Amino acid sequence: MSKFSSQITTLFIVVALVCAFVPVFSVEEAEAKSLWNTCLVKLTPKCALDIIAVVFENGTISDPCCNDLVKEGKMCHETLIKYIADKPMLIAHETEYLKKSDDLWNHCVSISKST
Repeated sequence: MSKFSSQITTLFIVVALVCAFVPVFSVEEAEAKSLWNTCLVKLTPKCALDIIAVVFENGTISDPCCNDLVKEGKMCHETLIKYIADKPMLIAHETEYLKKSDDLWNHCVSISKST
C-alpha cells in the first residue's frame, strides 16, 4: 500500500511541477492551466489523489469524493484528466485513461443521484 501511495504522490508532484514549469504556448493550454487552477481548489487533496489513482492506477474512490467530483462539474473533470493524460510520459495510454475517466464520472453521477 505504501508503494502505491508513494507512486500516486510522485505522479501528483510530477504533474504539479509540469504545470508550474511548462511554458504556455497556446490559448488551449492557457485555458487548461486556468481551469486546472480553478477546478482543483474545489476538491480536497485526498479526493484529488483518489481521482488520479482511479484514472491512472487502479484506485478506489469514496462516495463523498464522488459527490465532490460531481459538484466540481464534468467540464472540470474532463479537462483536468485530459490535461494530465496529454503529458509525454502518459500519452501512450491516453485512450485508456479517458475511458477510465468517463467510467469514473458515470459511477460518481450514479452515486450522487442515490444520496
